[in-house]
Amino acid sequence: MRRFVFILLFFVGFNASSQELNCTVFINDAEIGVSNKSLFETMQNDIFEYLNNTKWTNSTYKTHQKINCSLTINILEVLAGNSFRGSLQLQISRPVYNSTYSTPILNFNDNDISFIYQEFQPLVYNEVSFESNLSSLLTFYAYTILGYQADTFGYKGGEDFFKKAENVMIVAQQGGGVGWNRIDGNYTRYMLNENLLSPVYEQYRKSMYEYHILGLDRMVDNSTEAKESILNSIVGFEKLYNDRPNNFLIRVFMDTKSDEIVDLFSDGPKLDTSKLKEVLSKIYPSYDEKWGEIKI
Repeated sequence: MRRFVFILLFFVGFNASSQELNCTVFINDAEIGVSNKSLFETMQNDIFEYLNNTKWTNSTYKTHQKINCSLTINILEVLAGNSFRGSLQLQISRPVYNSTYSTPILNFNDNDISFIYQEFQPLVYNEVSFESNLSSLLTFYAYTILGYQADTFGYKGGEDFFKKAENVMIVAQQGGGVGWNRIDGNYTRYMLNENLLSPVYEQYRKSMYEYHILGLDRMVDNSTEAKESILNSIVGFEKLYNDRPNNFLIRVFMDTKSDEIVDLFSDGPKLDTSKLKEVLSKIYPSYDEKWGEIKI
């Protein structure tokens, strides 16, 4: 019951209205050498204001309910006076019930972004017609943040947010930017959104829910049962891998959770982790050295 109250309080509205995101923003211009520092400081501030001061939902959030995340944009090339190419890293975390621990729920690298930024020009997003690639990127990731957070509190709880991100993607295709279309590669924002909404990959979202609600959020009540739930949620990826070897979402999950998984199963209540290690080595052999630290 206490856990249910925790989840309920996270989503239910309160009298005092507040925006949803607590997002730190960093513009890294180190790769381009000498640059206009004041321009990138203004860009960083404008992006920060857009993400944190836009009202993304009809719900109201208190300060402790805001979603903690960080967005880093690496400027790799100045294509023209106000046109830029680079990469983006998004990280999202959420609190674990009755603890001071925050768990990472997404660590995603968007390796090919391009946008035009006009200093002191407001960032504007239009739901039906393309305005700019920058506002589309930020809006897409804002809804992705909301979707990921909601998915860890309820099975497919982020569906509506992921569909909003999909709509952003469809509108952004009008602008011709890279990363918004299927043909742009296997590890793009398009593929992230498409996979999240595809019934083929429902196991990923089921595992995200079980890992957090039935696992991490129950650690304070019964750490053995909680770890068993986490173990089972990961083992559940085996069928998904068998159907879709080397799929994108498993890679995203392991890039986000690998260190935490090792920490969870390196000490504490003794469990039979032989199946866990077998599955981890099968579905993500790139981290075999890490999986070796898990105790059997």
